[in-house]
Amino acid sequence: MRYSVSQIIKQGLTGNRGWKPVWREPDPKPRYDIVIVGGGGHGIATAYYLAKMHGLTDVAVLEKGWLGSGNIGRNTTIVRSNYLLPGNEPFYELSMKLWEGLEQELNYNVMVSQRGIVNLFHSDPQRDAAVRRGNAMILAGADAVLLDREALRRKCPFLDFDNERFPIKGGLWQPRGGTVRHDAVAWGYARGADRRGVDLIQNCEVTGFDIRDGACRGVETARGTIGAGKVAVCVAGSSSRLMNLAGLRLPIESHVMQACVTEGLKPVIPGVITFGGGHFYISQSDKGGLVFGGDIDGYNSYAQRGNLPTIEDVCEGGMALMPTIGRARVLRMWGGVVDMSMDGSPFIDRTPVEGLYFNGGWNYGGFKAVPAGGYCLAHLIATGAPHPVAAAMRLDRFATGATIDENGAGAQPNLH
Repeated sequence: MRYSVSQIIKQGLTGNRGWKPVWREPDPKPRYDIVIVGGGGHGIATAYYLAKMHGLTDVAVLEKGWLGSGNIGRNTTIVRSNYLLPGNEPFYELSMKLWEGLEQELNYNVMVSQRGIVNLFHSDPQRDAAVRRGNAMILAGADAVLLDREALRRKCPFLDFDNERFPIKGGLWQPRGGTVRHDAVAWGYARGADRRGVDLIQNCEVTGFDIRDGACRGVETARGTIGAGKVAVCVAGSSSRLMNLAGLRLPIESHVMQACVTEGLKPVIPGVITFGGGHFYISQSDKGGLVFGGDIDGYNSYAQRGNLPTIEDVCEGGMALMPTIGRARVLRMWGGVVDMSMDGSPFIDRTPVEGLYFNGGWNYGGFKAVPAGGYCLAHLIATGAPHPVAAAMRLDRFATGATIDENGAGAQPNLH
């Protein structure tokens, strides 16, 4: 069924009895050409692009829970391509371009809202860093605008510009950045993949790999053994634990990252705002709630919950940035398990096991990378060669010294 205004009117006039299931619920076959482990954004997007771009439809996506039950439904919905280094910026710009046409391509409302993202700076050195980043973005084909204090004040008059400790001197604005409805992305890609013949199998936990003579020939699951010509793993914070079953040790740590949402308020936040004096970012949802988060919790964990000290630290950053939110009531908080690499950049690569591929190490950038992550992994699986914008995202880059040190001094795990 194709969604449209006329279809909505038709179904409304007939009691909404004609809507079809969004995807099938198939039983797993004994064997597939390609098995993708992980029914989140990257896994389902990979299956979609394998079918759409490469005509490979004998594909199964295996998810231990329900589709979209992991980080894809637990993030703060921000999309952007304001990266610095050549190993990252072209990749995230590809993802942004895919976001911009995604609703029309999928025939599904994923609520892409390009209201812009502003990264604030509070000192002259931070301004210099923002100028450098903006120039790198423009060279990679992205958009970037440097806002001085007065231009930023016109856009965000509610910020505390004269804070004694963190005076706001301006910001780097990417007008094309914004937010997207997180779980709708999983549903839209799942619907698109299912329409092209991909089997989406829920409640099918992978418990091991069938590895013989150095090659992966399938997976062991809670619903039996499933053979495969190729296997791709896209399980975010569970990457280390799952890949350990294949005898592989990854340069990844799993950490909890928390987020919060407040009661519904009148529109106040024009887009996404990030604090340069601490780790805090905020946007406003379509329901009026302020959605915000900050740093990861300071310990390794596989639990989808966090602790109150981190929430206190996040709220302190918010109050330093914009005291006007101080009386807003937090309705709920939650956590997602993020896969932190040691240089702050991801992996899309083959593993040393023949036929086994890996997508992970997304740190804070997993959601915004969903379209490009799926696109590039599908390209690698189908052609055997890395996509040009993901060629540097290799698993062996720490051994070769070719790290992509996006944070300048490494990712956050090595600071805890």
